[in-house]
Amino acid sequence: MTVADAPGLPAPRVVAIGGGHGAAQTLRALKRYAGSITALISVADDGGSSGRLREELGIPAPGDLRRCIGALLPDTSPIGAALEHRFEEGELAGHAFGNLLIAALAGAAGNFVAGVAEAARITGAAGTVLPTSAVPVVLKGSGAGGEVNGQVRIKRQGGVTRVALVPPDASPPPGAVEALRAADQVVIGPGSLFTSLLAATAVDGLRAALESTSAQRVYVANLREQPPETVGFDVGDHVRALADHGVPVDVVLADPAALRLGEMPEGPELFLAEVAAPGAGEHDPGRLAAALAALALAAAGGPGQR
Repeated sequence: MTVADAPGLPAPRVVAIGGGHGAAQTLRALKRYAGSITALISVADDGGSSGRLREELGIPAPGDLRRCIGALLPDTSPIGAALEHRFEEGELAGHAFGNLLIAALAGAAGNFVAGVAEAARITGAAGTVLPTSAVPVVLKGSGAGGEVNGQVRIKRQGGVTRVALVPPDASPPPGAVEALRAADQVVIGPGSLFTSLLAATAVDGLRAALESTSAQRVYVANLREQPPETVGFDVGDHVRALADHGVPVDVVLADPAALRLGEMPEGPELFLAEVAAPGAGEHDPGRLAAALAALALAAAGGPGQR
């Protein structure tokens, strides 16, 4: 039984936090059971089309936001396909149309957050998509090898154990904190540990709201290591890294046939479910939706409460 099947229980208000392909898969799952969806997405990307637009226009990185807007459209939407279209020739070569659309709307609206909101509105996205920071940020990493700046460099170099944002006083846009306060469930991940999840939660105001929310906070574990960023990491190592960065988790959702569990830290409940797509190496939206909906139902006090 899911939330949608439980009489008298409203569909939950769900906030997803992260970035990249993992956040998009989560949003595809949320469409199947959530009553309302808010996506809080990292803008620390400094590579590819996003990096070029950051440098040339001085805006936060639009790429992960574009991908998440597309994930909130019907799976067969031609508009969703158009957002992912990349130009192959001329001065636009390498740019995704959706990135250019967000940049243009940000210019027309007068600010980046409003441009993202307008892109979601005109495409018909089934939820709200917000950047975790309203201003451009740089991801700074540190570890045994010293300090390294920039998401792409951190992802490629590996060995990072802590990340932070520059500027350190970057603040979340209006609506982000309110969404976390009103949420019934917050889903963190899946995604690159340091360069997506911890990049998204490194904004102080956002992390404080995540700490104080009464919502059920679910970490969706990755299915495999991501060399070199998390080479040698098991699920327990991921959860400890989140805790070390002040990111609270109530439930860890992991696939028992995927990344090894390792030694789990005390505190979070471990919920095992087959959420991987057969042979695809990624989370299946239908399976992920079923597992997350069951957790939301249990938190709401419905049948099958754990």
